Amino acid sequence: MSGFLLSLALCLDLGMVNVTIMKTGVERGLVPAALVGFGSGIGDLIYAVLSMVGVTLILENIYIRWILWIGGTLILLHLTWQMIRSVIRAKEVDLGGGTQGSRRGSLKDLYTGMTLALASPTAILFFASIGGSVIASTTDSSSYESLMLFFLGFFVAGLVWSAFMAVISSQGAKLLGEKLTRGFSIVSAILFLFFAVKVFLDGYHTLL
Repeated sequence: MSGFLLSLALCLDLGMVNVTIMKTGVERGLVPAALVGFGSGIGDLIYAVLSMVGVTLILENIYIRWILWIGGTLILLHLTWQMIRSVIRAKEVDLGGGTQGSRRGSLKDLYTGMTLALASPTAILFFASIGGSVIASTTDSSSYESLMLFFLGFFVAGLVWSAFMAVISSQGAKLLGEKLTRGFSIVSAILFLFFAVKVFLDGYHTLL
């Protein structure tokens, strides 16, 4: 469940990955949009695994643990504030352009989604700074089974979200407009705040 919620928090940010899924769904239909989303899930999973490996190797350093604790909490609160601002002033979703019936290979759709996720500013910021500390605070890092279940939940959430976005966009995302954007932002803000509190309390009990 922790992995599922962490992945969902990232998915709900209406960034370039979600906009690309929506554009693909509007322009080319359900399956291509789902493949782009599936590729983005692979990209996020790569970041999650790398961040966990990196933090596991350096967590014994007390100074690094303090940086991860304070820095991670602050960045999660910053991301929460960004989502709150998006509720107040919703982002515009540009779904224009493209033609019906255009075709590209399935592998190219997967590659597009994966590279967009790996290049996403939100994903880079999140995983480079506090992804590992969130994973460490929500799992038993010494347990192979615990980590595998976490990453399974993380990946499944990406697949569920991609399928949802593909269905919504292929049925006409243009009709949803600002309400959809604000809905994403509200839920994302709640989840980022939840993880900010969790990281802070975990660091407080561990370090103090």
